[in-house]
This record gives sequence, structure tokens and C-alpha cells, in this order.
Amino acid sequence: MPLAAGRDHAFAEFGLSGEPGTDAFWASARTPASVPADGGGWRTLFLWRGSPASIDFESWSEPTPLSRWADTDCWYAEVPMPARLRVTYQLVAGDTAYADPFNPVGAGGDRSIAATPDAPDQPHWPAVGAEDVLPLPRTRLRWNSERLGGRRTVRVHPAGGGGPVVLLLDGDDWLYLHPATAAFDSAVAAGEMPPVTLVFLPSKDREAEFGCRPELWEAVRDELRPLVAESGVPADWDRLVVAGQSLGGLSAMYAALCFPQLVSRIACQSPSFWWAPGATAWADPLGGPAGGAIAARLREHPELSALRCAFDVGEHETRMLPHCALTEGLTERAGATVRVSRSPSGHDRAGWRHALLRDVAWALG
Repeated sequence: MPLAAGRDHAFAEFGLSGEPGTDAFWASARTPASVPADGGGWRTLFLWRGSPASIDFESWSEPTPLSRWADTDCWYAEVPMPARLRVTYQLVAGDTAYADPFNPVGAGGDRSIAATPDAPDQPHWPAVGAEDVLPLPRTRLRWNSERLGGRRTVRVHPAGGGGPVVLLLDGDDWLYLHPATAAFDSAVAAGEMPPVTLVFLPSKDREAEFGCRPELWEAVRDELRPLVAESGVPADWDRLVVAGQSLGGLSAMYAALCFPQLVSRIACQSPSFWWAPGATAWADPLGGPAGGAIAARLREHPELSALRCAFDVGEHETRMLPHCALTEGLTERAGATVRVSRSPSGHDRAGWRHALLRDVAWALG
């Protein structure tokens, strides 16, 4: 329930001091701030200064409008959150989205990350503010793909000196929004995975490229692999790990089924196993048969004993869970070595970060 204007020390329970709207209040304001909710979960306070605004959460809940504190420039919302949640959000004022100015943990210039106090830590991922510019890998490859059409820039980073290739689908998100280069460097330095060579593969049309079609993987095999080899960066494609999220996770699984000589290790976070031909045009894309096109392929009983596959999906992705659970079971029954986990998030890259490091390390064996 919204806080009552005029109540003494209204934000004190969230650790804030001073009269809302005063300079002293704003100088010390740090949110989001959470306190336990009756019956479990959390009540989490968000603040905004100056104008009407709302909070737009990524794939977790509907936008939440902020209320004004009396006649001050303080706008606030007290949001009920479940236990164990990490979520990306924006503050939207008018037609413009902003990162939260009171939150030091960002994801690019216009997004922030909130985590409930019981959300597990994400070791190796540094806190990055909205004003920070992430350093880019030195090796930049211009890929003019005949099979995919058009040009794209592929970045390559040898973490710990390089080794097995880790192909990061949606690579630009891991370059510009989340500091994957720093995180993998840290994990390698800590001895939690061997040296690897990160290849950041950007997408131009996710739906077209990540659907169950061969063009992307033919292009990776026949065009990208020799291009990376020519770069001079150490790159072991024999132990390739493909890491993908959402439609990228679907594509990684498709590659393992249809290009087993290329892909035998995958790490899939929240894979879109609801996908079937034409499903994205349905009124309810997740309402089709459980497991979609991938489950149908797995029912053909492929021999997957060479596949090492890590699956992860968010605890709060209730409609994704049946699709993923069925596919996980069918994959294991087909002989693959399977790891299954659930992350404290919705369908959100901020929640996939820990699983990405952990599952790539596991896939390397």
C-alpha cells in the first residue's frame, strides 16, 4: 500500500533520513531499499525527483506509477517484491527512460538493477553505474556474411590468454550493458574456469537468426570460425561453448541438435522452448504445446551422449517453466549430460549473469 503523506519519518524504516524533498534528504537518498513484508517477500522503496514518473520493470511486472509526497519534488513507490528477485528497471518520465539516479548498480546508460536482500550475490560482476563506459575488447572483426547478409562487428577477448571459444549470442548486450569481459577475466583469475576466448556475436534480426534455421550455424562454421582463426587470438573451436539467452538459448539447443560436429557444449538461460514455426505471431506465443519445436525434435530420439548441456530459467518465469522442464527431461533421456538450475529472476539478463559464468565453466568440464 502507498505510504500516507504527512506520516512522521515515513521513509525511516527504509534507512532514509530527513524531510522528503529537502536538499538534505536528497543528498543522502539511496534506493531501492527493502524491508520484510508481512507474509513473506519484501516491500521495496523507489524514489524519483522532480516530475511524474513510473517504474518500468523488465519482464517481471506491469509498470508502477510513482506517487508525489505532499507538494514536494519527491515521487515514490513502495513495490511488493517476492523473495529472491533480481530485476532490471527504468524510471520513465514523459517519453524518456532513465537509470535510477539513486542506485549505483546500472546496466547501460538508461537501466538499473534492483536485488532483494535475499538474492544471492553475483561474484565477479562489478557494479557499473549509468555513467560508466565499459571497455571493449581490442580485437574487432568486421564480418561481411554471405549467408546472413550484411555486415556486423564481432569482438574477441582472450580471457586469461585465451583458450576454448565461448560464443556469446546477443554479444552486444554483454559488451555494452553487462560487463562480461571483466566478469570472465575475474572468474578465470580466481581459478573457477580455464582461460577462454570470448567471441561476442551481435544479432541483427533475433527472430530470423535465432529461430530453428540452419543459416546462422552454417555461417558460424564456414565464415566466422576462419575469421576468428585469422585474427591471431588463441581460439580452440574443438571445445566450443555456445551461450545463449531466451531465443539465443533456443538457437544454442538447435545448434547442438543439428550441428553436433560444431556444437557439443551449450549453456542456455531461459531458452525459448515455447517456440514453434509461426508461434511469434500467435496471440499467446507461450500457449502452444510444451517444449515447442525442440521437444518435437527430441521425441525423434536423437543420440546425444556427446552433448554437455546446462539449462537455467528464472524462478519467477512461471509460464516458461513447463516448456523448459519438459525439454530438460527429454534432453537427459536422449543421453546428454545435463545440469539444471533456477535463478532468482524473471526473464532478465541481470538474473542470468551468475548462471552464465557458472554454466560455461561446467560445460567446459
